[in-house]
Amino acid sequence: MTQLGVGIIGCGNISTSYLGLAPLFRSLRLVAVADINMDAARARAEEYDVRADTVEELLKAPDVDVVVNLTIPEVHFAVTKRILEAGKHAYSEKPLVLTLQEGETLRELAASKGLLVGSAPDTFLGGAHQQARAAIDAGDVGKIIGGTCHVMGHGMEAWHPNPDFFYQPGAGPVLDIGPYYVTNLIQLLGPVKAVVALATATFSERIIGNGDREGEAVPVNTPTNIHALLEFANGATVTLGASWDVWAHRHTNMELYGETGSLFVPDPNFFGGVVEIGGPDQEITGLPAWDHPFGVPNQGERANYRCAGLADMAAAIDAGRAHRCNIDLAVHAVDVMTGILRSGEARRFVELSTTCERPAALSPDEARALLV
Repeated sequence: MTQLGVGIIGCGNISTSYLGLAPLFRSLRLVAVADINMDAARARAEEYDVRADTVEELLKAPDVDVVVNLTIPEVHFAVTKRILEAGKHAYSEKPLVLTLQEGETLRELAASKGLLVGSAPDTFLGGAHQQARAAIDAGDVGKIIGGTCHVMGHGMEAWHPNPDFFYQPGAGPVLDIGPYYVTNLIQLLGPVKAVVALATATFSERIIGNGDREGEAVPVNTPTNIHALLEFANGATVTLGASWDVWAHRHTNMELYGETGSLFVPDPNFFGGVVEIGGPDQEITGLPAWDHPFGVPNQGERANYRCAGLADMAAAIDAGRAHRCNIDLAVHAVDVMTGILRSGEARRFVELSTTCERPAALSPDEARALLV
């Protein structure tokens, strides 16, 4: 397998995950990092023994084949566009973009240049979610007819020293956490046909509870309490509750209801966990342990294989096949999420204008082939 040279733009906190985990994958060779703050770039470069470039230098570097965009979401589109214009493959943190038009622009640009675009999240490639996929595809619970998803809490202001962005347009629970849930639903059930939602913001401001700005008020300018219904092309209807206005709840992360049983899927924000199943006897039991390498704990009790989607894209470039965290999937997820927000604002159903294929399942053997 040919290794592709990887450059990273954006040296914030998330960069440590990519820099620390990329060496697990045989198709990736870390080359350089860049940031508009060169002090941050130099610090990361020294920490992980790579080169510190300016953004312009990295985009021109002949030893960089694919560039990972780890900038803040509001500039994801502009930076990924620059990467493509420089003739490099691009892989972005979630969400790929903040509007459907931006996604379509990137798709057209990439196609015109013969380049690939990938996007997080790649947690759906985790052992737990691939086991859930295998159970659905095997008909273990029959055809999926419905389900529920809940991602609820009380926001980031209690622990994050600068939580402003989370409460502005382009963020909120749907665009910030929703990609994990929506993307996993698409890989499990297929594309979404239409959405309808109610969306509100309970609190007009949030009080920072940590750091130098403790006690400072942050204005809330985006919905923080969203209840949506997703209609899938296969006929399933799934409820999605996404809220930062909830102090406590007892909802599970994801439940899928089939004609002959129910499937309980662990948190899509992570790679691992126990998949459970229940049938006519009303007993809910864990599925047998599955020998999938992306479900094996590697950080304490947690499985974390971030970079799996990037590694799969690099391997796909080498093999001339489709990659799993592809732009069609990412754009459709953006369509779903922005459709939910539009529906909540207009109080009406929104028919989606995009679709995509379910990404190929990732078997244990295929996952092992990506690892060193």
